[in-house]
Amino acid sequence: MNSPYREKHLSILQRFIDAGDISKEPPAKYYVNGVNVSILNERVQFLYGDGNLITTNFKDYTKEQVKKKFGSLSDFLNKWNSADKKQAIIDELTEQGIIYENFREEINKEMDFFDLICHAAFNMPPLSRKERAENVKKRNYFTKYGEKARTVLICLLDKYEDTGIENIESMKVLKLKPISELGSPVEIVSFFGGKEKYIQALKELEQEIYKAA
Repeated sequence: MNSPYREKHLSILQRFIDAGDISKEPPAKYYVNGVNVSILNERVQFLYGDGNLITTNFKDYTKEQVKKKFGSLSDFLNKWNSADKKQAIIDELTEQGIIYENFREEINKEMDFFDLICHAAFNMPPLSRKERAENVKKRNYFTKYGEKARTVLICLLDKYEDTGIENIESMKVLKLKPISELGSPVEIVSFFGGKEKYIQALKELEQEIYKAA
């Protein structure tokens, strides 16, 4: 950041503090494409290239960053549904400055990154992970699998509900309880007929999770 911009940033930030608008605790700082982004309680403050200091709320900030990458909800859905790893999209948007934890706390709902984006950028009503998991369980989706494979998928769905989609994409999840109690990773993928078929079953589970209710 150029020195004049930095001085302007600090000057305005100090006025916020002096006015009692924010806590005197040092704000959390992030760097997005080289731009200093500060978290001020329930707001975001960042400096545009023209030197203007912008203060906005998490939702508006998230919407602006997402719209830079995806022009429409359809664009985002196509990218999300076609991604081999949802984590790759999460990483991309995190690099753009989407501060997930702060925005999730503002909405006060245990939703995952997908619903955060749909809600913030495209005004879709957010579903919690629990609601999405329950929607999957209401369908007859699991009956196409054998008993052991079905048990694994239900455990994966429960893991998604607890921790999010990015935490079931790695093969490491097979080493975590309660899934590990079903057998070794080699044994578990054999329930599906091999690793490739396990990965395909996982992708189908993800499609079910994000299918409209």
